[in-house]
Amino acid sequence: MSRSQFSSLSSASNWPDGLDQQIALAPDRQLNVRVYGRHPEGATEAAPLVLHFHGGAFVAGSLDQGACIAGLLAEAGAVVISVDYPLAPAHPFPQAVETGYAALIWAWKARHKLAGRNAPLLIAGEEAGGNLAAAISLMARDQDAPRLAGQILLSPMLDACMATASLRDAHAGPVGCTWADGWHQYLPRLEDAAHPYATPGSAFRLSGLPPTLLITAGDDPLRDEAQAYAQRLRAAGIFVQEAVLPEPTGWPGNYLEAGHDQAAWPALVQRQIGDFFASLTAAHGVQCSPLAHP
Repeated sequence: MSRSQFSSLSSASNWPDGLDQQIALAPDRQLNVRVYGRHPEGATEAAPLVLHFHGGAFVAGSLDQGACIAGLLAEAGAVVISVDYPLAPAHPFPQAVETGYAALIWAWKARHKLAGRNAPLLIAGEEAGGNLAAAISLMARDQDAPRLAGQILLSPMLDACMATASLRDAHAGPVGCTWADGWHQYLPRLEDAAHPYATPGSAFRLSGLPPTLLITAGDDPLRDEAQAYAQRLRAAGIFVQEAVLPEPTGWPGNYLEAGHDQAAWPALVQRQIGDFFASLTAAHGVQCSPLAHP
């Protein structure tokens, strides 16, 4: 990582929560991100560094609408880089995945400055962002770089078939619903639906993926595909921490809404994330230091 690639950024030790920045993926390619949390100057232990992807069914969502989950990750002890990835239909598969992987490489190279020496790198996302996080985890495994300490998936969109019982119960059919329409615009070519980076739930080989936190809810239409993925990960020998939150949550739509002061689920999600970080510390020696907040 050259000094010029940090020229548009403030010093990591001075980054306040929720600060919008641009990172250089290439000399002529900038990406908007929002950074939450910062590593305290002089801290001896690294914080987890989490690359985060918002929801929006591939066609919507923003850094503002991803602020709830990104903020919960930060409150659990992570430095978070939330990514303003390209949206369909203007940018169909694989553009968001490729952009996300380039951002992951950037984060890996910058992790010492952002979160402390040898900071563990994780990836996270909700709904469509959960799809991207799972896909980029597969890509990182296949490219043998960078090494991920974990992936955090909340209500991930993993199955383009839209045929699970939880989706049927939500009256989400193949047309005329948010997720179906999103899939159609994200995957305009039929053959793309079979690619594991497009639909991670269809990936044949899951071995070699990082420890996984997978969160869904009793009233989540994407619950069945999330639980099926958790089961397949376990069968492949992957550590999985799985949680089904009690309803009502209004997931996944409520991810995108600001203000959850009266809801119970944010505290439950933050607790699950904190427990997951603790499990990584116990099992893999990942050290997490308290973050400074301005």
